[in-house]
Amino acid sequence: MGRGAMSGAGRRLGVAAVVVGLLGLVLGLGGLAYARVGFGGAVVSSESMRPTYGPGDRIFYERADGSEVRRGDVVLLSAPDRYGFDGLVVKRVIGVGGDRVACCTGTGTAARVTVNGKPIEEPYLKGGEAGGFGIPAYDVRVPEGRLFLLGDNRGNAIDSRAFLDDRGGTFAESEIRGLASDSYVVPALIGTAIMLGLVLVLVLVAVGLGIAARVVRRRGRAPVPVAPNWHLPA
Repeated sequence: MGRGAMSGAGRRLGVAAVVVGLLGLVLGLGGLAYARVGFGGAVVSSESMRPTYGPGDRIFYERADGSEVRRGDVVLLSAPDRYGFDGLVVKRVIGVGGDRVACCTGTGTAARVTVNGKPIEEPYLKGGEAGGFGIPAYDVRVPEGRLFLLGDNRGNAIDSRAFLDDRGGTFAESEIRGLASDSYVVPALIGTAIMLGLVLVLVLVAVGLGIAARVVRRRGRAPVPVAPNWHLPA
């Protein structure tokens, strides 16, 4: 193969490497940006959501506005005016704006919280206790734009019941930071995109180094021009 053909093949390889490298940068940086903007992680620090989540459990959550949540969702919120710190708190949505939440029908493990007059099933409760020991009965109309939140461990949770004298214990939708998710499909896809992007960038670097090495070898093999032997007249 002639030198011109080899040079053309090298140029094509270089162009392909640049394209692959740029694609890798887009995948890697795009995956990082999407993960940072759309998702987050937190570590549970209290007993209030047992048995669903316990201290030390890591929660993956999708960032969401409070208006997007529904009854039964597990949310992460920040309410420093009530909890005294800026960290995230995990609770379950029991009532949304316009709902009437009351406790409780029945007693003991047969007790049920009612939403709009209907008892709700809560299979996630610790010990099946819906009311919580020593907690007074309540009957709250949730204002629009606010949420009534409870912990799954009703016997050991600081939730809406602890703030009943302040707008029925409800929390503002604006305090919600995200929706807890037990699915790892999205983070797995994001991680795959980031890793693939890294591999493609490494391919670009490897090809670039290979081309540079070949250029250096060619220059090393290039013949050194010999100066002509000029004879001056005597």
